[in-house]
Amino acid sequence: MKSCNKRMEVMPFGGLYEIFSKANKLEEEGRRIIHMEIGRPDFDSPDFAKEAVKKALDESKVHYTDVNGVDKLREAICAKEARKFGLDYDPETEITVMSGAAEAIGVIMLTMMNFGEEIIVPSPFFSAYKEQAIIAGVKLVEVPVKMDEDWELNVDRIREAITDKTSMILINSPNNPAGYVLDRDNLTRIADLAKERDLMVISDECYDEFVYGQEHISIATLPDMRERTLVVKSTSKQFSMTGWRIGYILGPENAIKYLNKVHQNFSTCATAFAQWGAVEAFKNGDAFIRNMVAEFERRGTVLYEALSSTEGIRVKKPKGAFYAMPNIEDLGIGESEFCNYLMDEAGVVGVPGSAFGEYGKGHIRLAYCRSLEDIREAGEKIKLAVEKLVR
Repeated sequence: MKSCNKRMEVMPFGGLYEIFSKANKLEEEGRRIIHMEIGRPDFDSPDFAKEAVKKALDESKVHYTDVNGVDKLREAICAKEARKFGLDYDPETEITVMSGAAEAIGVIMLTMMNFGEEIIVPSPFFSAYKEQAIIAGVKLVEVPVKMDEDWELNVDRIREAITDKTSMILINSPNNPAGYVLDRDNLTRIADLAKERDLMVISDECYDEFVYGQEHISIATLPDMRERTLVVKSTSKQFSMTGWRIGYILGPENAIKYLNKVHQNFSTCATAFAQWGAVEAFKNGDAFIRNMVAEFERRGTVLYEALSSTEGIRVKKPKGAFYAMPNIEDLGIGESEFCNYLMDEAGVVGVPGSAFGEYGKGHIRLAYCRSLEDIREAGEKIKLAVEKLVR
């Protein structure tokens, strides 16, 4: 009996799955493990959001909602986006609520692209992009963004990668896994290229609140880009609601109506009572976000200082999100082997850079979603482990 289609045969679970499984096994054996492999904020979800969920359950708000989400949530999201980021969308026709950002990106590829078309993605990139492209039957084309070039996106590389099969560009800023933030100049050059070649842009802005020392700019706010950009965001990071699975897409009406056609045949709608909790998060969550972002900025600085003072490791200070992506090539060891060594020797769990595309090789990703004390301990243990390795 045939087990699966050929696309699924080539789709890996990825380095994150293997690393996470090994870390859990070591922890079960009694080892002290510092988890820096998963981008999951260690903050609890806001109390006011949880109380709103309880209220929604008491009021039996447990049934299907509109495919594009409850109206109060769409209104709350659009109000925040206009107020804080200058993104002005109609809550009736230009937003749809999804079961998380990963589903949103997959739905966009399935809806807006034809089999065999190409989507250009700066690499390294969020690992789910590749899997979503395989599921959709489209080709993901990687263009390098290099740490030695200060993680600056060279738009000429995107231009050189465009073929007659290219239909979309996918950008992610603030970036997972590299922690860079695209500035206005970079975004303007991407926008000019998209308009010149008549390409749509997916702008993954799930970490829009996590920016340190500069501002977050959405490419959709640039001239003539609103109609060719689909902005993807979620509640997972900004409100520490990773398990609630609330994501959303902002974009032109003529795209949203077709995205909803695909969405309704997959998850039907995001969980009803979770949506009502998210309404309160958007209405009352600004102070919660400020406190969490300030704490992550402190943690990122502590981790950067520890890594940058470790011989054989090269690293740039993160400007956004909550990841550092040091280069370990000078240690003379592959990234997968180093991650396993780090786990065995130091009890610190990172992810091989190859999990994030071809141009993640030679790097590891460390998520600073742990307490400040854990980050300091991890930095010390990494330094000692590297010293032992290079003796």
